[in-house]
Amino acid sequence: MPANAPESVTRFQIGTTCQELTRAALAAVHAPSVLNTQPWHWRITHDTALLYADHHRWLAALDPTGRLLMVSCGTALHHACVTLAADGVDFEVELIPADGDPDLLAVVRYRGPAQPSARAQRMRRAIRVRRTDRRPFAGRPVPQDSIDRLCRAAQRTHAHLHMTWARDIADLAAAAGQATAAEMSDPACRAELAAWIRSSGEGDDGVPVDTLSPLGARPVPIRDFTGTDPGVGIGLGFTSRIDVTDREARYGVVVTDGDAATDWLAAGVTLSAVLLTATAEHLATSAMSDLVEHEVARRTLRRMIGGVGYPAIGVRIGLPGPGAPPPRAPRRPPTDVIEVVADKIT
Repeated sequence: MPANAPESVTRFQIGTTCQELTRAALAAVHAPSVLNTQPWHWRITHDTALLYADHHRWLAALDPTGRLLMVSCGTALHHACVTLAADGVDFEVELIPADGDPDLLAVVRYRGPAQPSARAQRMRRAIRVRRTDRRPFAGRPVPQDSIDRLCRAAQRTHAHLHMTWARDIADLAAAAGQATAAEMSDPACRAELAAWIRSSGEGDDGVPVDTLSPLGARPVPIRDFTGTDPGVGIGLGFTSRIDVTDREARYGVVVTDGDAATDWLAAGVTLSAVLLTATAEHLATSAMSDLVEHEVARRTLRRMIGGVGYPAIGVRIGLPGPGAPPPRAPRRPPTDVIEVVADKIT
């Protein structure tokens, strides 16, 4: 501040603690979210970072319970926590604080320095390169050691990763078909999907068309963003097709013990841990939120896992296919999602 500044000018500063939390929120900008809606907002002041849900970005037709909004915010929370741990910060997290604000989902409190976590540093490096890959995966199986590491990463969180078997493919394909049928028959769902598709280079949110992939016959069909694919897979009677792609894809389901808001946030934390670990393992992934967006499909998944726990979201895992990886989806400017309240100099 210049020496001749008027005394009436109020002076502010951003302390080191606030900077640490801001760096974590900046990393959370890169978190995945349903249809790339990025439905979160951070407010950082002194030694706390408050994570809020942005209900203006809630998909009311596709996600009527708000479950996937919470899962999305959980991925942002995990990205922030990974960054703090990698930077050598000790912190605590309080989920759904009882302060009466329905949009406040979590409070992250700075507690002091800590030994930087090597595991978190590995995952932080993955944040910058992770992307959704909807292309058919390579025709080679995923190493079991990598799958085991994904499951262990999930076990360190508060939800679980249920890896499916070949016998489960028919159920997964049935759930995907049920979800497609429900969405394509509902004008509100079709309109919501269309509203979040973006032309190449357009906007800072939504699903860019150049990240989509030709659908074709797959063991488990992926979401049809265009409304032109019948949504059937080989698990529904097409086992004799010779042009089936994605045969070596593996499928996991993030499962929670309960089905409340804190469980949905925990599912997002687990999803983020799985995706970042997969990226560090040089695997490709794409989340499959359509499998849980409609209750009939979600019930199919719950029967598949034996009725133990609640399916929160699916994830497709494999070795990257040939060619250049798809572009990363755009992100909103940090100034749109992060509010930093500076400390007043006394």
